[in-house]
Parts: sequence; structure tokens; C-alpha cells
Amino acid sequence: MLAQEDVLMIKAQVRRGVYHKDIAAEFGIHPKTVSRVLKRADPPMPPTPRPSKLDPFKTTIDTLLAQNIWNTVVILREIYALGYTGSASLLRAYVTPKRAQRPSQATVRFETEPGQQLQSDWGTIQTDIAGAKTTVHFIVNQLGYSRRFHAWCAPSEDAEHTYEGLIRSLEYFGGVPQEVLVDNQKAAVLAHRRDGRVTFNPRFADLAEVYGFVPRACRPYRPQTKGKDERMVGYLKQHFFVRYQTFTSWEHLNQQLTDWLRDEADQRIHGTLHEQVAERFAREAPTLHPLPATRYDTAYHETRKVSFDGYINVRGNRYSVPAELIGTVVTVWIGLDETLRILIDAGVVATHQLQPASAGWATIPDHHRVLWKKIPQVEQRPLQIYEEVAQWS
Repeated sequence: MLAQEDVLMIKAQVRRGVYHKDIAAEFGIHPKTVSRVLKRADPPMPPTPRPSKLDPFKTTIDTLLAQNIWNTVVILREIYALGYTGSASLLRAYVTPKRAQRPSQATVRFETEPGQQLQSDWGTIQTDIAGAKTTVHFIVNQLGYSRRFHAWCAPSEDAEHTYEGLIRSLEYFGGVPQEVLVDNQKAAVLAHRRDGRVTFNPRFADLAEVYGFVPRACRPYRPQTKGKDERMVGYLKQHFFVRYQTFTSWEHLNQQLTDWLRDEADQRIHGTLHEQVAERFAREAPTLHPLPATRYDTAYHETRKVSFDGYINVRGNRYSVPAELIGTVVTVWIGLDETLRILIDAGVVATHQLQPASAGWATIPDHHRVLWKKIPQVEQRPLQIYEEVAQWS
């Protein structure tokens, strides 16, 4: 049975905008109990208090909690020094219900201004593609104000697919919001520093500069910050991937998803906003910044040194490079379409299509024509010479 102070704290949390399920988790009760508490005209009569070994120390405990000291091990050490002889579980039972008072623990629903924020997140699911059970990674990017979202499916959620998915979403929306809020995957965030600042992946920071948005990162272990987008991951699993369960190819999957976004997701009446998403987006669209004139190149890139025979190693196979670059460090760019570009000083010097090692080395004859000319010619002798040698032996 809930005590009177618990009921008052529950009602206070509801007024602050905390979700019923989060309140229920803090008090260890069912969300329906929270609803029943709110319907009551008067709180239940509190039970008759029983003497506790903790009673003489509650003032000290409350003082420590007010100082934002919530570690029960630290608090226990303090009250032991004052003569407390009870158990640690008794202290935890007293402190746990009060944790809802911590500002950092409250999940307050907030609304962003039009064009202010986009939230990005990844989800995974298994589905049938071309007759095979396949793990599908899908990125969901949602505008905070209108709740319009875009999703794109890929075989991986590495950096290149993350950047590609975000760009496709911005193109789908036809503009760029002021900021993009991401999770803490290495494609976007490298570290959270002690001073509260975030070290972003250089390529993600470069993408943000090109498109003109401010990158933001969720606090670690704080998924509620990105709650709108987290819910859309579940929405996609429970609606699109329930309705469509087999696809002939990745292209077919993404085309079906695009059609569903336009015909279903954009037309839905949002449960919180009680308004059609497409109509709300119509008011948000003019506030988005224009897309850049040149699309950001999402290809993976790193450096390689050209070996003495005029090849470089890439993903288990070897690819030819013009002979004059032997010993030179070049940059390789690998696109999502498996096209390999080899560059030096920002200029493309060779292009290959990636292929498995079983297919053999990829060679463009003109790359090594100079090398073949440098090979000394073998002297050719008439066969009569060998016949004369045979006669004398």
C-alpha cells in the first residue's frame, strides 16, 4: 500500500510531465496503479508508522540527498559513524522511492520548435531477403517538431551507412534542421569528456559542417534524451516489418519502405500531438535550411602504400595502380556500391570494382605497360647452335 507521501510525490511527478511508466518503475508499482492514484479524490490513510533503527538518522540522510549524494554506500558510511546499527537494505528501502526527486532521473516530455532538431537512431531486425533470413539494420531519423521520420535499411550500421542514411533523410525532408541528436556510436561520437564536452568523429563533424547543422550527443546511459526516435524504432518493427515480411532484394526493401512512409507513416494522426504528421510537417518544412549544392561523399577512405610491383591491398585482394606511383602513399575510397577509387592529391588515378580474392588480382594493363618495357629482352639464339653443341659432345 502506498503511503501518503508516496501519493503526493506521484502527483508531483505527473505535474512535471514524467511518464506513468517511469513513475511506476521508480516506485516499483504497475503503471495502472499510478492511474488509479490520480483518480482518487483523497490519498489513502497512511499506515501506522513502526519504529525503525533508521528513524534517528533520517534528517542526516535527507541532508545528504539534498546535496545530491545518492550513493547508499557513502550514506551508510556517514550514518555508521553516527551510531547507526541497522542494515544497508533498510537504508536502500528509504532512499529508493526518493530517487524520483533527482532532476536527472525525471523523464520530462518536451517539444522542440519547428526546424530545431532531428533525432537519429539505429534498430535491427531479421527478415527474409531473396529467400534468405537476413539481419537488417535500419536507421530512423525523425524531426522533433512534426514527428515526420525517414528510415533506410542497410546490411551494416558502420560509419559510411550512418552518414548515407542521415543524408538520405535530409534529402527526403528537403532541408536541414538546426541540430542533429545522435546516440553514442563511434561513427558519430568518440568520447564524452569530464567537462561535459563531446569529442565527435572527425568525419561526422565534417558532415555537420557541410550540411550546416550542430551535432548533439545523448548523455551516456540516458536513452530518454532521444525518446521520440527510440519509439519510432519500435513503431517500424511493429508496423512495417509486420505487414511486409519478404523482399526480393535490398532495393525492393527500401522501395517498399519509402512507399509505406509516404502512404502510412506520414498520414497517421500522432497520438501525443493529435494532428496529422504530414500537416504538421507542412508548417515545419519552411524552417529547414536548404541542402548544400554538392552532396557529401560518404565513401569509406584510408591510405595505402603502392608496393614495388604496382599494386595495393584492399579487403583481401590486390588492385593495380599506375606504375609511376610505386612507393607512393595513395588514398583509397570505397563507395557503398563497392566501387574502389584510388586518389592522389584529390585526383582519381585508378578505379576498380571490388572483387573477392578468388577472382584474382584486378589489373588494368595500361597501369604496368611501362614496367614491361623495362624488363630486359631475352637473347634469342638459332636452334642450329644447339645442334652443333650436340655433335661435339
